[in-house]
Amino acid sequence: MDYETTDADAFGRSLRGIGLNLLVTDVKKSAVFLSDVFGMRAFQVTEDFAIVTLGQAVLQLHSDATYAKHPLLSVLPESPPRGAGAEFRLYGNDPDAACARAEAAGGTILEPATDKPHGLREAFILDRDGYCWCPSQELKG
Repeated sequence: MDYETTDADAFGRSLRGIGLNLLVTDVKKSAVFLSDVFGMRAFQVTEDFAIVTLGQAVLQLHSDATYAKHPLLSVLPESPPRGAGAEFRLYGNDPDAACARAEAAGGTILEPATDKPHGLREAFILDRDGYCWCPSQELKG
């Protein structure tokens, strides 16, 4: 599918498996952050919406306005962070490189890249909406 030219109906009908929609305060800035820090690709980026991919995974960024009639909007916290309690794991994504780019992109490093006993090197990075991203790679050796 060509994510840059697909229309909403065709895109919606193509979705399978588990979907991830994030409500963000600034779609354009969030798309740039995900691209700059984790190498994701953003398509059809507007003030209200973006399609974002990492490999075969597809997620969507939505502005609050797009959820005006959605019940989730009523439970968003009035003050940040929005993403408390959610952690998004990006397997095969270099945590050292992501940390090197995160602060320049407006992120906060909660934990720098660290070797973990479960065989992964991981970092924990908050984006500007408080969502926790965990880039990780398999430990060598």
